[in-house]
Amino acid sequence: MAVQTSAPPSTRQAVLVTTDWAAQNLANTSTIRFVEVDVDTKAYTEGHVPNAVGWAWDTQLCDTLRRDIVSKQKLEQLLSVSGITNQTTIVLYGDNNNWFAAWAFWQLKVYGHQDVRLMDGGRKKWIAEGRELTTQVPTFPRATYQANAPEISLRAFLPEVMKASSEHSRQLVDVRSSQEFTGEILAPPGLPETCQRGGHIPGAKNIPWGKACNEDGTFKSAEELRALYTGAGITGEKPVIAYCRIGERSSHTWFVLKYLLGYQNVKNYDGSWTEWGNLVAAPIEKP
Repeated sequence: MAVQTSAPPSTRQAVLVTTDWAAQNLANTSTIRFVEVDVDTKAYTEGHVPNAVGWAWDTQLCDTLRRDIVSKQKLEQLLSVSGITNQTTIVLYGDNNNWFAAWAFWQLKVYGHQDVRLMDGGRKKWIAEGRELTTQVPTFPRATYQANAPEISLRAFLPEVMKASSEHSRQLVDVRSSQEFTGEILAPPGLPETCQRGGHIPGAKNIPWGKACNEDGTFKSAEELRALYTGAGITGEKPVIAYCRIGERSSHTWFVLKYLLGYQNVKNYDGSWTEWGNLVAAPIEKP
């Protein structure tokens, strides 16, 4: 199989919008809905993009009892109360260079929403440019949303990851920091979801998610991204599985590989290190 080239510009433009584009389209609430999803769930109430709704990743985008992504029914309810139809263009953004905005993007694609985009640079770039923030929470007429059955081809589960590690049938990309990868720390400072053991899945390559971003939070060019991943041997010739700690940072890398580089077979292992690092007898590697 030939090495896959980067996605064409039309693909990149279909999934990313600039802050300029966002500012020019804030008033278009009939066909576009801006949604903020932050690591810090208090950030939205402190000031957000005008006409943007806020989703809390830890309560609205996950099933806390099952330790799973949001259910089809709950997602339909969330989108409906946000005034989103199946035809709405959803523009996601958030803090930490769109960590959880990318996680929301991935989940929306799992459930089949067609037009989902990220605001390139996220909350960081919007604020750095001195653009308008508001504390007013918008309300929209309730819509009726119908999600698809989940597309499991976008998601990796434990048995597949175990097989990928033992048989080298897929490439594993650990997008955590180098300190997490080596086992020096179990989780980023201040974040509670953790594990019993540190290290990484045997055979995984460490390409921290943040290397895909510029200083202002925007994504690097296709040429820079291609050099980053192919330089580490992640060429798209084999299927790729990305993982992190709970699946949000790996959603960011999944987005880069699938939509900005055009790799055809990329999955997000959202069980990630909180699952693997807590398994009895699961093999790990350390330096």
